[in-house]
Amino acid sequence: MPRGITGGRPHGSPWTADWEERDAHRVDHAGRDAGGDAGGRAAVLPTRLGLFGFGVRGGLDLRGDGQLVLGTTLDAGDLFTSRVRLRPSAEIGVFNGDNTYVGSLESLWRFTQDDQVATPYVGIGFSLASHARCGADPDCPDLWLNLVFGVELHYRSTFNWLLEYHGMDALRRHRIYIGLTTRRGN
Repeated sequence: MPRGITGGRPHGSPWTADWEERDAHRVDHAGRDAGGDAGGRAAVLPTRLGLFGFGVRGGLDLRGDGQLVLGTTLDAGDLFTSRVRLRPSAEIGVFNGDNTYVGSLESLWRFTQDDQVATPYVGIGFSLASHARCGADPDCPDLWLNLVFGVELHYRSTFNWLLEYHGMDALRRHRIYIGLTTRRGN
C-alpha cells in the first residue's frame, strides 16, 4: 500500500487499519447500498449536519374552516444513521381567519433507502406557533408537539413528490400537505 497521510497518520499503520477497511467498504458499496449494508440495514454513521436539500409544500389546516398552508423545508442532515433525518421547516397559513406562522424542527425516520420508488417515513418534533394578533394573546407564541406521517414518491432523478400528514399541537390540529422535495445524491 502506498505511503501517505490520512488523518495525520501514515497509511498502513496499526492506528488506521480499521479506518482504511471502513473507507474501502464505503467506496466498494456506495452505489449498491446507498449507505446501508447488503441486507438493507441502515449504516451507523456519525451525525452529519448541513444543507442536503430542500422542499416546498402546500396544504390545508383541517381545524375550523381550514386555512391554506404554504411552507418550505430543509434537509439539514442525518442523526446517527442515514435513515434518521433532521428537518427544519417554516409555514404560513392564510385565509379563513388570522394568518398563522409556524417554525418547526422535526426528526424523521425513513423506512427505506433513498433509491426506492416510495420512501415512507414517520417523525416527531416541535413547533413554535404564532398568529397575526400574537401581541394581544397571552398564550402566543405557543410550543407544539408534532407527529409526522408521510411518503416521498420518486418523480425525477432530482425530485420526489411529498405527501404528508401532520398531527400538530399534541394532535389538536391536523394538516395535510403535497409538495416537491429534492433527492439526495444528485
